Amino acid sequence: MDRPTLADSHAHLADEQLRDRVAEIVEEASEAGVERILAVGTDLQSSEESLRISERFPGVFAAVGIHPQEARSFDSSSLEVLRALASHPKVVAIGEIGLDYYRAESPGDAQRLAFDAQLHLAAECELPVVVHNRSADSDVLRMIGQVQRPAPLTGRSGVLHCFGGNSADAIRAHELGFFVSYAGNLTFKNAEPMRVVAQSLPIEWLLVETDSPYLAPEPRRGRVNAPVNVALVAERLAVLHRVPLGNLAKQTFVNAQELFRWA
Repeated sequence: MDRPTLADSHAHLADEQLRDRVAEIVEEASEAGVERILAVGTDLQSSEESLRISERFPGVFAAVGIHPQEARSFDSSSLEVLRALASHPKVVAIGEIGLDYYRAESPGDAQRLAFDAQLHLAAECELPVVVHNRSADSDVLRMIGQVQRPAPLTGRSGVLHCFGGNSADAIRAHELGFFVSYAGNLTFKNAEPMRVVAQSLPIEWLLVETDSPYLAPEPRRGRVNAPVNVALVAERLAVLHRVPLGNLAKQTFVNAQELFRWA
């Protein structure tokens, strides 16, 4: 059987749990058919390191941004650093940005200020966004809907990563030009409601990810996650949609290519 070609649309390769063995991790993923990995930043330091990692490997690209949990540190100088990073050809998205009202490690006002500024930076740079959403569905959808995006972003405005919303949220996101991405928690035993939603969505709307080093899928739950495990997420989605793994892998790879325009 031919090995499916996959894209891990969200991995934190600059995380301390992964960065010291990133070459081994990328090689292992490549041998398993994971030909593209998006290395995602959560603050200025990890954004810069994600870009450095992407420069080392042809199949790795970077997203730069400030996570909502880090929003209290966001200011105008942060925006200028991100703007400079975004000019690099290996930077294909602004992220991980968004809102997190569940942990609320930064005040809501600070989160919304940072999110709005980075949404507008992405539009200015003609880059899609990688959006984190935790217990903030209405505000996230409202804010991404308020940004006027240039024509090059039509239909490829961004992705709601580690999607846990309902079908209505996914439909609204699609109307705004967003994909939704599923991670390893789709495989968890208590994730049946999430699987019902995932099964209801066209695979043309979907990406797959690991969110490494977090959310290792079954049967590797509890271990440090890595991009090689994106195949387990794709396998579960393929079962839900009753399609061969190769078909699901190919479509999600094409979706990621359409969104990030990586070579």
